[in-house]
Amino acid sequence: MTSEKDEEYFACLKVSPAQMDFLWAEGWRHFGIYFFRYQSSFHGDKKFSVLPLRIDLRRFTLTRSQKRVLAKNRDARIVVRPAAVDPGKHELFNKHRVRFKENVPTSLEDILSPMPASVPCPSRELCIYLGERLVGATYLDLGHDATSAVYAIFDPAEAKRSLGILMILQSIEFSRERRYRYYYPGYAYREPFAYDYKKRFTGLQYLDWDAGWRAYEHGSNPDDAL
Repeated sequence: MTSEKDEEYFACLKVSPAQMDFLWAEGWRHFGIYFFRYQSSFHGDKKFSVLPLRIDLRRFTLTRSQKRVLAKNRDARIVVRPAAVDPGKHELFNKHRVRFKENVPTSLEDILSPMPASVPCPSRELCIYLGERLVGATYLDLGHDATSAVYAIFDPAEAKRSLGILMILQSIEFSRERRYRYYYPGYAYREPFAYDYKKRFTGLQYLDWDAGWRAYEHGSNPDDAL
């Protein structure tokens, strides 16, 4: 393991489901075989405090806005299968990446291993289709007691469908049906940022780097948790 200031990282080819649970609970994430965790990040000249997040699936309930997201996507088809990279995903990734103005991802190969269904751990893809057109895909790692989102892509032309939220909701449904305890949607920041949509879920917890996991306080309405 190598550490520099508040960033830590290591490489590992194979991790068991139980070990993945442990790593996620300690704030680790991965792209391919590269594992990392860090407590702060810079965008422009502003420093942001990293909040690893997870949802206690026993405490999750849909909010009004999330029910509306599901309703307006009733015509969508969800396909779950072993994680893979193919030309359709590459095309969708290239549409998705134009949304970024900084830290622009270069390719799916920078995010996923050459064998994404099994390395470094078992993983599934949840794909969203409108007819035969792929409009969204999220890669979901499988632990023993938890699942974790690796990366999600969607077609910006379908932004009105709130596909980012839909993919989280579908990942939650997948995880609850299989009796997982937690779902990790990834990092957000303590300060307001584009990742704040991840904070709009009931049962949400965040990792206090000093004190461990704590309930995320939404106030009276998770839909207002920005």
